[in-house]
Amino acid sequence: MDNINDCRMAWLFPSMGRASYWQPVLKEFTQKFKNTTIYTGNWPGFTAGFADAFTVEVVGATKYIRIIPSTRGYSFGFSFVSPSIINQLLRFKPQIIFTSAFSTWTLLVLLLKFWVGWRVVVVYDGSSPSADRLNSQPHLLYRKMMVKLADALITNSQAGKNYLIKVLGAKESCVFAQPYQVPTPQALCGESSETQTKIPPLQKPIFLFTGVIETRKGLHRLLEACNLLEEQGYRNYTLMIIGDGQKWEELQIFIDSHHLRDRIFWVGWVDYSQLGTYFRHADVLVFPTLEDIWGMVVLEAMALGKPILCSQAAGVSEMIVEGENGYIFDPHNPAQLAKLMSRFIDNPDLIIPLGSRSQQLIAQHTPEAAARFLIEVASLVIGKPSEKTSHL
Repeated sequence: MDNINDCRMAWLFPSMGRASYWQPVLKEFTQKFKNTTIYTGNWPGFTAGFADAFTVEVVGATKYIRIIPSTRGYSFGFSFVSPSIINQLLRFKPQIIFTSAFSTWTLLVLLLKFWVGWRVVVVYDGSSPSADRLNSQPHLLYRKMMVKLADALITNSQAGKNYLIKVLGAKESCVFAQPYQVPTPQALCGESSETQTKIPPLQKPIFLFTGVIETRKGLHRLLEACNLLEEQGYRNYTLMIIGDGQKWEELQIFIDSHHLRDRIFWVGWVDYSQLGTYFRHADVLVFPTLEDIWGMVVLEAMALGKPILCSQAAGVSEMIVEGENGYIFDPHNPAQLAKLMSRFIDNPDLIIPLGSRSQQLIAQHTPEAAARFLIEVASLVIGKPSEKTSHL
């Protein structure tokens, strides 16, 4: 190929339902590789400010089937994806395919790579106990086979890299770790103005939780910490909650029964393009997740200059420098979290310097930097000998 920029690239996402953060990165990536198509079975549309930034093809309809629900981590299940992805790819004829984790689509393109000649980069966002399936030998064998067939693997975190190399046996030279799921204030703030969002005067400091209201996200632990603060006489703060989900009514009962109503400002669901307004009103982000392979909300808060209280069960905890831009805590220890929250209540002067440090630390992790990382990986893979040729 005369010009590497002419390479055809395919990205396979079984679902992009909650993946607005990918859009700025893909926009930058396709500035280099203009002949790129994004394939997905669930497309919510372009985020404000990124309309038609890249080419999207919807393939069938992805459906997630939950088999074993979990009370503290990711539930066990599987996704039904359309096999017609293969027909789409055979028509498009990509040189490189970036494919999400160990999905059925990943398996299909890996099994066909020797005959078709495309190269495959597996995108494994990060490591966590449930996602890693350490207690399932069939899952590990299945993944080890796919790792062996892949040309390269990328991951956001060092924990993800360690899992791919030490558990699944990937060659270290084929695994690349750098945050690529990163935010941009443009996507968070969209085209909305501050005046469109009505936020009443709130008692400061304002702690912010944003996420799906489910057990795994740990909001109940955060509310337990608020109850401990109440018992200790702390009433001069607000917890702002953004999100909705199956646990909403149950947590409302907890709030009322523990007399926390005056401390809680429950916003509900907010469009991604308007989140920035709420972030700017908040003082400290709290991420109490019981398990998360990454945690985009932490990076979003850092980009908007907020200190972070981050669960040690989040992959993104690697982005927290203890005492510099925030603190890490055990999500199953509400007393520890309450103590950290009281530190900001008692010492509000900490908020601005820790928030500034957050912005400094995230400054190097932009959509442009993430796209450069992905372009470098693609360029390295393009330079590898063809698997199809080596088997002839």
